Amino acid sequence: MPHFVRSALSVAVLSLLGMAPVIPVAAQSAADALVTVNVNMARVLRINAPAATVIIGNPGVADVTIQDPQTLVLTGKSYGRTNMIILDANGDPIADTVVEVAQLASDTVTVFMGSARTSIACAPNCQPVIMMGDDTSFTTEALTSSSVVQSMAGQ
Repeated sequence: MPHFVRSALSVAVLSLLGMAPVIPVAAQSAADALVTVNVNMARVLRINAPAATVIIGNPGVADVTIQDPQTLVLTGKSYGRTNMIILDANGDPIADTVVEVAQLASDTVTVFMGSARTSIACAPNCQPVIMMGDDTSFTTEALTSSSVVQSMAGQ
């Protein structure tokens, strides 16, 4: 496919997702079609054409749900990149873009004790959080503590 056709397609994809300013076709490439979301966070994506099906290449990295035909909710599950394909009711592609899931580091402190890593969110008080790559015993203790609190709140 010629470069100018890929560039035009990329601009169309990003425009459909409502996330791209109008960029001259010559300056846009297919690799620039990128949607970012932070791990453990959700992001609302509004699209111009109704979506019937949304496919995530690696559901371990991100997840997406169709809120309504023109509103998607993208959730970052773990770090990395995957792709997202949006299809209309006829199965025709509306968009095919790269999703990048990154760490929101502004409120998280990572503590290393030897090879054991733990994560703590400090906004405004420091509390343990579960992050991919943390020490499994720390994660297990944080999950157990959270489960106890939730079960006590339900009584």
